[in-house]
Amino acid sequence: MQDLMTIIKQRRSVRNYAEKEVPEDILQSILEAVQWTPSWANTQCWEIVVVKDPDVKSKLQAAVPAANPASKSIVNAPVVLAVCARLKTSGYYKGMETTKFGDWFMFDLGLATQSICLTAHDKGLGTVVVGLYEHDKVNAALNLPEGVENVALIPMGYPTKIPKAPKRRDVSEFAHTDTF
Repeated sequence: MQDLMTIIKQRRSVRNYAEKEVPEDILQSILEAVQWTPSWANTQCWEIVVVKDPDVKSKLQAAVPAANPASKSIVNAPVVLAVCARLKTSGYYKGMETTKFGDWFMFDLGLATQSICLTAHDKGLGTVVVGLYEHDKVNAALNLPEGVENVALIPMGYPTKIPKAPKRRDVSEFAHTDTF
């Protein structure tokens, strides 16, 4: 097991996967990481659809523009996790929005997505977060009920090619003390 900072620094957006199934125990540990992810007032607004069926993956890919570099990953990955949210729960109190930014689901799903990607990397898997696609087509392909919205697709599998780390901003370029 690696230390957390190593996992964070080594995780990459992986779009090429081996033809090898993801063992169920590893998949369950990734979903358990989501279970323990922090969320607004512990609302746990996430819903994760685990997609393995090639026909469903083809429907998902049809919603992704061919120009998106992750398009082929949708059908080539052994598993695609569809990260969805129950709307009007996170950021709400007694049915009322309580934050300046309204529904807080995007923040909570960002945290859950990070948990997925880091845990997958720790288990030897590669992931890429896909957000550029026709969400309504994906919602239909997944048969999502009213009030549940898909936000991201995460193809996942054993990497055959791991990209190099992109250049990162220096901490001094984005960290501010006391005021901006």
